[in-house]
Amino acid sequence: VQLQASGGGLVQAGGSLRLSCAAPGSIFSINVMGWYRQAPGKQRELVATITGGGKINNADSVKGRFTISRDNAKNTVDLQMNSLKPEDTAIYYCNAVIRPSWARQYSGYWGQGTQVTVSS
Repeated sequence: VQLQASGGGLVQAGGSLRLSCAAPGSIFSINVMGWYRQAPGKQRELVATITGGGKINNADSVKGRFTISRDNAKNTVDLQMNSLKPEDTAIYYCNAVIRPSWARQYSGYWGQGTQVTVSS
């Protein structure tokens, strides 16, 4: 299963961007989907996750600014980012815990990463 992320780019502080991620292929079920980010010289960190039932977990640093959403029918997860700050600059990765149709257990999968740059 290869997650396909899109969106990202360069935006001025205070602006908005939307990231999208799709999980194509033969999938039996998806548990948690989410977004992580990694800034230069820093460890990868959680941004937001959402369960199949819609339970959301946000990092404190993005609460009130970022909104995660999910379409269970399409196996997609989006991240709407508003009021962006220079410190949000990072490579953003989507992640999903998936049970492929050919497997008996769930495993974690990552997208290829998409760059978000916020200028001051």
